[in-house]
Amino acid sequence: MHDTLRYMTREPVHRKWHHNDITFGLMYAFSENFVLPLSHDEVVHGKGSLLTKMSGDDWQKFANLRAYYALMWGYPGKKLLFMGQEFAQRREWSEERALDWELLGSHMHDGVRALVRDLNNFYRSRPSLHARDCEGEGFEWLVANDSGASVFAWLRKAPGQKPIAVVSNMTPASHPHYRLPLPHDGIWREAINSDADVYGGSGKGNLGKVVAEGGGANIVLPPLATIMLEFEG
Repeated sequence: MHDTLRYMTREPVHRKWHHNDITFGLMYAFSENFVLPLSHDEVVHGKGSLLTKMSGDDWQKFANLRAYYALMWGYPGKKLLFMGQEFAQRREWSEERALDWELLGSHMHDGVRALVRDLNNFYRSRPSLHARDCEGEGFEWLVANDSGASVFAWLRKAPGQKPIAVVSNMTPASHPHYRLPLPHDGIWREAINSDADVYGGSGKGNLGKVVAEGGGANIVLPPLATIMLEFEG
């Protein structure tokens, strides 16, 4: 939590120097059983909400938060949000007042709620994302060292299940022809895109699928976004 939150508070231009804040956790992720909490402790006592911790202007704060959530759902370990984080509450949490449910009248806040809903449903229905959380065989790096572009990509897999590629672009620059290595040629369906219009994003993406040939695919990487690609065959 501390490494990844520190990374997300940095301006994207500086993130290339702190690439290991995201990758380091995978050095020990399979030696213990992990819960990935974005906890109560991080949104009280003057620390601000998760949304306000994100870098950039208001649009970028939302984009960063959506990309961060989708990265977290693709990362090995069980997930935990705290009250109000599921719709990007602006004020820090307090036991003295109700959550700011009225924010759901905003497309941007409701977009975060919709993304968390879709991430939960996808995660629950795809054993590749959770069945081998504690086993190294359930994880494979696809792109670990592209610090210059602040891109991370890995594969989640489980026996008898379709593998899922998780790809994050942590800069505001879209990459329209990013070469992503993939272990199987064929169609990979774009199942999650945190930059989708319905979530409050810019709507850039891969029109629902990419086709891998020769060990990889040229994909569109939206700005400040995480996508998940599920192998279809």
